[in-house]
Amino acid sequence: MVKAIVGANWGDEGKGKITDLLAEQSDVVIRFQGGANAGHTIINDFGRFALHTLPSGIFSPKATNVIASGVALDIRKLVSELKAVEDAGVPTPRLLVSERCQVLMPYHVLLDAYEEERLSDKAFGSTKSGIGPFYSDKYAKIGFQLCELFDDALLKERLEKVCALKNAVITGLYHKPALDPLELFAELLEQRELIRPYRADTLTFVREALDADKSVLLEGQLGTMKDPDLGIYPMVTSSHTVAAYGCISAGIPPAQLREIVAVTKAYSSSVGAGPFVSELFGDEAEKLRRRGGDKGEYGATTGRPRRVGWFDAVATRYGVQMQGATEAALTCLDVMGYLDEIPVCVGYEIDGKVTRSFPTAPLLDRAKPVLKTMPGWKCDIRGCTDYNALPAQARAYVDFLEAELGVPIKLVSTGPKRHENAVRRP
Repeated sequence: MVKAIVGANWGDEGKGKITDLLAEQSDVVIRFQGGANAGHTIINDFGRFALHTLPSGIFSPKATNVIASGVALDIRKLVSELKAVEDAGVPTPRLLVSERCQVLMPYHVLLDAYEEERLSDKAFGSTKSGIGPFYSDKYAKIGFQLCELFDDALLKERLEKVCALKNAVITGLYHKPALDPLELFAELLEQRELIRPYRADTLTFVREALDADKSVLLEGQLGTMKDPDLGIYPMVTSSHTVAAYGCISAGIPPAQLREIVAVTKAYSSSVGAGPFVSELFGDEAEKLRRRGGDKGEYGATTGRPRRVGWFDAVATRYGVQMQGATEAALTCLDVMGYLDEIPVCVGYEIDGKVTRSFPTAPLLDRAKPVLKTMPGWKCDIRGCTDYNALPAQARAYVDFLEAELGVPIKLVSTGPKRHENAVRRP
């Protein structure tokens, strides 16, 4: 059986924790898109971790972890991350990296930084991890699959051709030093040896696992609003953040994807630029930001303060629908315990008209939130694992959000640790 864990919103919903939890019962955990430009924060018996490329199933002794073909593979970052996890006392995880996965090149990082510098105050807010240039090259068919690193003649020939193209931009547009294909070749030979133990035919591995009725968990990065087709374009990421893409990346027939868990917070948060209708500012935002997550709302990769706002039912309902979610998991409910009243964005007012449908980005820039206020519970519920023991106001808040989303909220997270959850529905 195949299940997907995806973000309903802008990312940062707490997917890593939910994946870590469900990985305990999974045979295979597959990271299916994105790169090291965002992180999943996980707290369990081994400690606190911010994973960037490794699948969040690496803490489960049962699971085999797979990095699928849709991931932007930064080899040095992956190996460094794996070493850090092992140094923290985590048993060496079973890890397979698809030989069809494409490699993030050193010049992708340079080009990312150069372009942000050129755009100046109109920059996209990139993490400068090379993700945009990487996916641009992938779809322009000038990227490098991992398998190509193991063919010296092919690799050297392709590097010379690609460097000629890149240098025209680097020297002509950005006025930066040209790339040396021989230096790149030597660097990639080193990276090849680092990744060699993990290279695998993951398509065959996953197919055989499904034939043997193994449980497979697909793990996405970021959320619906960052999808290049369905999100707040152009302030999006460069890979598809929806569960459907997990089937493509992992080589799984779509009909075998039976359950899709859309993760959403009890409030809203976002890293990066773009429209964010329910956003808070000033002291009100800072109060929520300080209490959010497990150490405040700051990016796991960048450390940047996240933008925060009230729960946006319009955006989240849309996110749930575009993901094809069969259920939702609500995280960070405990964060809201300081509030007397909790506003929820239930509609957008655009040019004097109220809508409950999520519009395109140009209209979002003109949208104002329509708020409905729910009573707060004014107490600490952190770590509560009995849903019926939660205050009536907290349960009413969850009931209201479920009605807005249109899918059952089955799991409610009451803290950042793996088992700080209350099961609402079996």
